[in-house]
Amino acid sequence: MKYPDAARLSFVEELHGHLVTDPYRWLEDAADPATRTWLAEQDRLWRHHATRLPLREHFQKRLTELSVTGMSTPPVWRGDRRFHLSQSAGQEHPVLYCEDRPLLDPMELDATGLTTLDDWQPDWEGRLLAYQVSRSGDERADLYVMDVATREIVDGPIGGCRYSPVAWLPGGREFFYVRFHQGVYLHRPGGDVQVFTRGALSYGLQISADGRWLVISAGTPARNDLYLADLSAGPPEHLGQKVIQEGVAARSAAAVGPDDRLYIVTDHDAPRRRLCVADPATPAEWEELVPEDPAAVLGAFTLLDGGRLLVARTRHAVGEIALHDAATGERLGTVPLPGSGSIASLTSRPGGGHEAWFAYTDAATPVEVWRYDAREGTTTLWSSAATSQAPSVVEKGSRVESHQLEYDSTDGTRVRMVVVAGPHSGGPRPTILTGYGGFGMSLTPGYAADSLAWVESGGVLAVANLRGGGEEGEAWHRDGMLDRKQNVFEDFIAAAEKLIADGWTTPGQLAVWGESNGGLLVGAAMTQRPGLFGAVVCSAGLLDMVRYERSGLGATWAGEYGSADHPGELGWLLGYSPYHHVREGAGYPATLFTVSGADSRVDPMHARKMCAALQWATAGEQPILLRHERDVGHGARAVSRSISLAADVLAFAATHTGLKPTP
Repeated sequence: MKYPDAARLSFVEELHGHLVTDPYRWLEDAADPATRTWLAEQDRLWRHHATRLPLREHFQKRLTELSVTGMSTPPVWRGDRRFHLSQSAGQEHPVLYCEDRPLLDPMELDATGLTTLDDWQPDWEGRLLAYQVSRSGDERADLYVMDVATREIVDGPIGGCRYSPVAWLPGGREFFYVRFHQGVYLHRPGGDVQVFTRGALSYGLQISADGRWLVISAGTPARNDLYLADLSAGPPEHLGQKVIQEGVAARSAAAVGPDDRLYIVTDHDAPRRRLCVADPATPAEWEELVPEDPAAVLGAFTLLDGGRLLVARTRHAVGEIALHDAATGERLGTVPLPGSGSIASLTSRPGGGHEAWFAYTDAATPVEVWRYDAREGTTTLWSSAATSQAPSVVEKGSRVESHQLEYDSTDGTRVRMVVVAGPHSGGPRPTILTGYGGFGMSLTPGYAADSLAWVESGGVLAVANLRGGGEEGEAWHRDGMLDRKQNVFEDFIAAAEKLIADGWTTPGQLAVWGESNGGLLVGAAMTQRPGLFGAVVCSAGLLDMVRYERSGLGATWAGEYGSADHPGELGWLLGYSPYHHVREGAGYPATLFTVSGADSRVDPMHARKMCAALQWATAGEQPILLRHERDVGHGARAVSRSISLAADVLAFAATHTGLKPTP
């Protein structure tokens, strides 16, 4: 394959005693005419290859069918009004509803589909709605305020937001919000004022339903400080906050409940988290209410009438909900669930009530909303877009089976993996292995059209729960960050070897696919063990770990990876940085980089530099390709664009692992 010319410079710089080569530094500048020319030629090369992928139209058609399931979210109650998101078949984006009336449709704002609804929060009376929209995938949102009754914009835009939490004060005239990495601001008629900052950190807000207590979080993905302000003690611009947690290497979240107790979910002295309580008057004096479960990670909780407390946990990546006594913490029973899948968005009415709602999904079940009635002890289906719109899809998906596997990583650590497959007569099959392994994020079972389309076509999907993630708690996360990041790659490589050893697949039939931090994962795996894989898909991946802090949101991730500004930490990064481990003459597997031109989190320069390096280095006949898409970013996108991307990826993986769809 003839690749576009890419000047390979003899560029070497000394960093803390290390001689670091960077021959494609020039590709960092997206505006440089040479970069633009190179990218245009890569795009032509990809489109030429894509038109020759035999299963591209097959996957495009099937993904379109599987995506008609739509979606719905658990309700958010404000006053006597109910708000929720819903997406019907054929809609590009979810639509925000108040009761059964469409309130905000991104396609009405922008018919091109390039505007996304990033976040929303009604006021306590349900009269006003604060919402945030961003355009062309950059996730730099503007915040507006809408009158719910008239749908008129009554305030905004307020810039500087990025998925900002909003804490409304009673009456709807004022609210607190976050300007990205600047601090907490009070928005009121006459102008905004900064009320809290601790520098360039991530901030969170939580306000009690009566508007009296404001919880502020400030920190990083690895640790945070928590403060509590009594808004009845003075004007809201003068918070006078007290410490809940400060200067502790732990992540905690807190809220004051309708029973006027301060509840704290924390991994302090509890890697799988515990639930504590305190008197808001003395918020630093905690008492343990629900202790850590040694085998399950505590997630969300909500309070119901009658002193009942619902606590959601994830046990080895499978969700569960337990019923506890809110006064003593005693476990009283469990909430019936529809299956062994994932639980999300556990909600109830602000004042409690006897009902709770949650989202449920598994590999064969599109997202459903279920309602738990504490008076009757029953769980019933509340909303399911799939049941009403695409029953044939659900029926076909029900033939898919999930298998729980365990294996040993290089250092003997026991790791779990879920393998999803359809009926088969035996023998190895084309397989996609994926993982994430970072930032304490968990990969749990869930419906995905691309996963089901692959498995229906005769392939196998494997999801490895690697260290660095949150599947087994904070200790699991910390064992895969900073100087222990190599553990993540060892876990992933061991997962591939397990699949091969157990007969699921062979190296030539094995593709790996990772996104964002998962893109770093597959980049490291392919440079460390290129002969282990037949194909690699790296989507929006971090690949130059020496310079990742200099663009996108990289500067905020030093707590996860380390910083090249520190001599010892640079050594960690150079130890695995994929770009710096590309070797001339290696037989790298077929590789597809997918990038979004407007990505404001992970700069597409990572993929450009890595692609050029691999095209120069590879001694094999497998293609190294770059798929570049303009006007979209790292996060949400229109359904049609998601389908096109997934179809291209699956067709590429199928071609280079030998998948031939079963009848």
